[in-house]
Amino acid sequence: MANKEGQKQVDEGKIPLLTPYKMSKFELSHRVVLAPLTRQRSYGNVPQPHAILYYSQRTTKGGLLISESTGISDTAQGYAEAPGIWTKEQVEAWKPIVDAVHAKGGIFFCQIWHCGRVSNTDLQPNGQAPISSTDKKLFPQPRSNGIGVARFSSPRKLTTEEIPLVVNDFRLAARNAIEAGFDGVEISGAHGYLIEQFMKDQLNDRTDQYGGSLQNRCRFALEIVEAIVNEIGPDRVGIRLSPFAEFMDASESNPEALGLYMAESLNKYGINYCHMVEPRWKAEGKTIESQHSLVPMRKAFKGTFISAGGYEMEDGNTAVAENRTDLVAYGRLFLANPDLPKRFELKAPLNKYNRETFYTSDPVIGYTDYPFLETKV
Repeated sequence: MANKEGQKQVDEGKIPLLTPYKMSKFELSHRVVLAPLTRQRSYGNVPQPHAILYYSQRTTKGGLLISESTGISDTAQGYAEAPGIWTKEQVEAWKPIVDAVHAKGGIFFCQIWHCGRVSNTDLQPNGQAPISSTDKKLFPQPRSNGIGVARFSSPRKLTTEEIPLVVNDFRLAARNAIEAGFDGVEISGAHGYLIEQFMKDQLNDRTDQYGGSLQNRCRFALEIVEAIVNEIGPDRVGIRLSPFAEFMDASESNPEALGLYMAESLNKYGINYCHMVEPRWKAEGKTIESQHSLVPMRKAFKGTFISAGGYEMEDGNTAVAENRTDLVAYGRLFLANPDLPKRFELKAPLNKYNRETFYTSDPVIGYTDYPFLETKV
């Protein structure tokens, strides 16, 4: 399970997060991963040239980057100006961005998602209702940047016959990502979006083969995994899961069972990695810990395990040193510190992130203007 060479270097007293790791066929030079971060700067759902600088700034030779969440179809959108990968124009727009990451020696996976009911008719084709596992409406939610509330339209429950069509949309999006040059895809199965709307029992009220038992509720996710593995190969596939989270009112009565079932079930497809969100959260700048743990899922999954969720440098180092994870995904810290691995190496001060500019559409402010160490005044 553990990378032996990396563990040896950890034992020799090197910084755990900065030890190399072999992720299937990919040779990583360190274990600091750029987490998927919604940025809402893809005008008209088409990636823009300013993303070339944004991603290349955060690229190191042998570093793993996961793209912002990228829609699989015109029904997938839940956020204005989020990118897609279902049209030829979008695929072509991604190519120079991917090329810039590869030019600096980075490994780049595209996170593909469908928002499901986390949407409204303004973002849907022909003003139609968002699709979901359920027709339960999501009530207004505080926006992630703390400014105002987001409002959602009543969703339409997918029929049993329609579900394979959505699975196929995920497959086509994965194929498009490879055409755009990405090294692989990460399936977005976390944080209350469509796949989790099927998986979690407090939301899924179906009576067909996609509802009821744990196995049935996970069927949709695993059908997507199987379709994508068959399309692009297991080495190019990862998935992100958040069994303990209750984001967008997607909660589960037995999150440990859900996480463990998914970790074990994924093994038969031989996918590259499983990326899980820690059962803790941040509130008012403080990390609220939980009695739950990802360790059972980490032990059950046979591929690379990536952990995310409120990590600082020291607890990331500890998680790797104690073999609780292979890689650690950083979001807000990597956003504000494009040279995050270098700062960890030098134990340098970190830039503070500005939450108010997370989701603005500006192509520079809060996007490519965070200073590097050598330019910090």
